[in-house]
Amino acid sequence: MSDTTVYLNGTFLPQDEAMISPMDRGFLFGDGIYEVIPVHLRRMIGFKQHIIRLQTGLEAIGIAFDWSEEKWQSVLSKLLGLNKGDNLAIYIQISRGVSQKRQHGFPDNIQPTIFITCYPIKPPTNYLSSASKGLTLISQQDRRWRNCHIKTTSLLGNVLHYQNSQNQQVDECLLYNEQKQVTEASACNVFIVKNNHIYTPPLDSQLLPGITRAIIMDLITAKTTFGLTEKSISLDEARNADELWLTSSTRNIAPAVILDNAKIGDGKVGEVYKQINLLFNKHKFDF
Repeated sequence: MSDTTVYLNGTFLPQDEAMISPMDRGFLFGDGIYEVIPVHLRRMIGFKQHIIRLQTGLEAIGIAFDWSEEKWQSVLSKLLGLNKGDNLAIYIQISRGVSQKRQHGFPDNIQPTIFITCYPIKPPTNYLSSASKGLTLISQQDRRWRNCHIKTTSLLGNVLHYQNSQNQQVDECLLYNEQKQVTEASACNVFIVKNNHIYTPPLDSQLLPGITRAIIMDLITAKTTFGLTEKSISLDEARNADELWLTSSTRNIAPAVILDNAKIGDGKVGEVYKQINLLFNKHKFDF
């Protein structure tokens, strides 16, 4: 039995008592948007940016839902207060709502379903420790739909890619398109380092505009002398990089050291990563 408290359509209640109709379009079609906000030491990271991305996604698929920033802050703060744990992820899901008829077209006059929960996440991994190794990756052609910039609940493509990495007993799957250009990982954005210059793929419909990605880019630009360029990165460039990092709300910044059974750089956590990781941890609550 869970001791988690959730929020469902205006009510805070025990998770085991929360019920959503099987006719909800989020269940039937994956017709919804979600967001994950990391909480470390009971403080949210990137709250405003996550809410802006959530609202952008809702507008992109035509779901009318417009809470103020103050309303979001109030609900999420109360939910955190009702749940235990210093390191949590706040999961927000808003679907188009319940219609009594299953049909592909958007029904008229239905209200969105809003569900919010918290779940424990691990504290950020200390990859600077001598006992910690970086991530091991495989590569695979990206088979997802071509609107990956929208954070939709329809995640089967991502799930299958990630499961492929688990089946091969590695940490993540680096994805590339038909032109052998890196898009992202199944649940992370990608950075590489070459000759002390930092690169990341430019935002387009092939990848999610990650909040951690944006924070890192802001910090690199404002507080370091490293060069930073958004450019297409070929799979070969990723394989020949000096360093490769994955970033996400739950991983923060994670260095990869193996790609397709070959070392990235010298196969160790890189010096540029170490500096950027320290910078991120120092300033992550500023956003």
